[in-house]
Order: sequence, then structure tokens, then C-alpha cells
Amino acid sequence: MIRVLIADDQEAVRTGLRLLIETLPGIQVIGEAADGASAVRLARELRPDVALLDIRMPRMDGIRATEQLAGPDVEDPIAVVIITTFDLDEYVHGALRAGAKGFLLKDAGGALIGEAIRAAADGESLISPRVTTRLLSAFATRRPTTAPTEPLTAREEEVLALLSAGLTNTEIGDRLFVSLGTVKAHIGAILLKLGVRNRVEAAMWAYDTGRARE
Repeated sequence: MIRVLIADDQEAVRTGLRLLIETLPGIQVIGEAADGASAVRLARELRPDVALLDIRMPRMDGIRATEQLAGPDVEDPIAVVIITTFDLDEYVHGALRAGAKGFLLKDAGGALIGEAIRAAADGESLISPRVTTRLLSAFATRRPTTAPTEPLTAREEEVLALLSAGLTNTEIGDRLFVSLGTVKAHIGAILLKLGVRNRVEAAMWAYDTGRARE
């Protein structure tokens, strides 16, 4: 059972999300918070598998809360998925840089929300299809300051390009006619060589260096 914490300053939104999530098999809500500071405290106490956070909250916003729960200096990070009304590039980019594994808009259907929660719990990442390409493309002109520890192989370049286009591991395997285990091994090697923690950061690097597929 995937255990989820919901944080949103509007009670009606929290109630709606809880009712929706409780219809999804294998997922349960274990706590709710009305502000970012409470979300961080509850997440540290309850240790949910996934924290579902809004961006705009009192006392501490969702980006800062994400840094507290999943940032690069956190020894035992909690998977965070941002779900918000505000489709702003700076919010999406800031959330992902802070360590979020997903970013959804509140009008996402139950199926997409469930997919994002399951992906985050499994160490994967999912961004709303409506913002993925636009977001990453918007930052394509910002050149990276780091280079891979060693060059990517031709196959790793293919996997990275497909990953940056938003394909799942299964879809990448189908496209390249390789097993799921092989895809995961390639992604692991890519993350190691790039010095990044997850596929979202790898996708950003791909856009930064012109490797991404539209």
C-alpha cells in the first residue's frame, strides 16, 4: 500500500484529493496539512511514501517544503509530487530543482494523479504532459556548468533522448526493443555519469545540451 500525505491550504481541495485518491487501488491517505511547515513536520513524523504538496501555502511554500523533504542535502528524502493550479515555468523548474519527483496541475484526472504517485513511490518521475516540453525547452538556452564524468554511449544517448521526451521505462524498452531491466541499467548509468539524482534532472541536462527530442 502506498502511503500519501496531502498538503494544501484549502480544506475543500484536500478533501477532494483525499476522496479521489481513496478510489485508487493500492494508495491510501495517511495525513493532511494546511501549510508547508506542518507538511514538513507531519512528513518527518509519518514517513509517507509520497508527499503531495501545493505550491502556494502559508508559513512555508511548496518549493521550500520540497527542499526540506527531498533536497540534495536531505539524508533520507521523501518522494514529493507537486500538484497546483499555477502553471508557471518558474514554479515547475523551482520545484524540480528542489527535488520534486513530479509536477501536476489540479485538473489532472485521477488516472494521471495515481500514475504520478506510483511513479514517485517507485523512484520514477512524472510531469504533466501539458508542461513537460514547454518547461524544459524554456531552459534549453541555459548551458550546464558540468560535464559527464565519462562520455555517454550511443545507446545511453538514445535512452536519454527518449527519457527527455517523457517516455516511461516500458515505452523506452518497446521503442528500442530491449528489456525493462536493460532500460533501468542504462538510466542508472546515465544518472551516474551525469551526477544527477533522478530522471527529471537528466531530462533537464538533455535539454540544456540540445539532446532532447521534441
